[in-house]
Amino acid sequence: MSEVADSARAEQLRGGLVDELVTDGVITSREVETAFRAVPRHLFAPGATLEEAYAQDRLVTKRDEHGITISSVSAPQIQAMMLEQAELGSGMRVLEIGSGGYNAALMAELVGPDGEVTTIDIDPDVVDRARRCLNEAGYSRVNVVLADGEQGCAERAPFDRIMVTVGAWDIPSTWVDQLTEGGSLTVPLRMRGLTRSITFTRVGDHLESRSAKVCGFVAMQGAGEHRERLLLLRDKEIGLRFDDDWPADPDLLNGAFEAGQAQVWSGVTVGRREPFDTLQLWLATTLDGFCLLSVDKDLDSGLVRPVNRIAAPAVVEGTDFAYLTVRGVDETTVEFGAHAFGPAASGLAKRLAEQVQSWDRDHRAGPGPRFAVYPGHIPAERLPAGLVITKRHVHVTISWPSTQPAAAEQGDL
Repeated sequence: MSEVADSARAEQLRGGLVDELVTDGVITSREVETAFRAVPRHLFAPGATLEEAYAQDRLVTKRDEHGITISSVSAPQIQAMMLEQAELGSGMRVLEIGSGGYNAALMAELVGPDGEVTTIDIDPDVVDRARRCLNEAGYSRVNVVLADGEQGCAERAPFDRIMVTVGAWDIPSTWVDQLTEGGSLTVPLRMRGLTRSITFTRVGDHLESRSAKVCGFVAMQGAGEHRERLLLLRDKEIGLRFDDDWPADPDLLNGAFEAGQAQVWSGVTVGRREPFDTLQLWLATTLDGFCLLSVDKDLDSGLVRPVNRIAAPAVVEGTDFAYLTVRGVDETTVEFGAHAFGPAASGLAKRLAEQVQSWDRDHRAGPGPRFAVYPGHIPAERLPAGLVITKRHVHVTISWPSTQPAAAEQGDL
């Protein structure tokens, strides 16, 4: 195929991709749509076909020695979602943590010639590729810096916007310090094993959320790296992943499967295609010992039937554990339930099912949780009400606005 034909095909595929993102409601602003139509995504995906470059999928650009992805061009719907969250405008100074080149080019379009984009990455190969691709695509004005994202980029601070495009477990003080007052940080933040892309606004010395979306990202490397711990059960058939709170005595679970089991159905139903991400967060914030259960597809005996086999909400209490499951009601609807193992399985299954009912009653139709980030030196007891997750640098608080009418509105004076 000739270079002219290639260019025409790329433009056609790019237009089709953007049309899909607009139709799906992922792109909602004229500015983000214009940026996506302007930036040639295929120039940031060397080795990929044009069809691969413009598919709604991520493009892996580097793997480690175990074959695990450590760098990629994120799926276009995730990039569009985060750019809409960040609300970049003309003339802004922006920092991207986690480089690839394409997203930085989109940001350069959004801030215009009067703005400034800096993109940093810890991996020299990634930085070299990003710099080369940006130059070839006509975005040489983007600053490409080799640095550990944990430190931000003090020499080009302050920033009106910081966008983190790798999965982060913590929020270092440098990110907050390098924001202008009223500036915002958009970050895929992992809390209790669940990742949400959250846009925070800086308010003095802390951050307050203004939006949160489900997402998944390659984990951060360097000083900000934090690995989950995995507890394997039944000869590695079942895994329990803990992000924060490792059980005091994990060996207590060794006899759980022989000690008994119980199943409790909640009466709460959901459409098979209906998202229920706020339920996952509700369980994570209300259940001590929260973790995520996975099943090895090659060893699956059918003993456990979680809501999904990759990362189902679960909880451990001493000698017992329970997880979220579903059963079919009809072709379009399923019912949530709790399945537990251990000597006190019945009580634990009941408590998990009750939390599903509480979510359905009080928060399912609500606005979802609010997140805030406070410096780690502030005592936890001085923080606002809600779950407090203490990380290396900060406290993250998760609170749930009430959807119940005030007492006076109910006539209860």
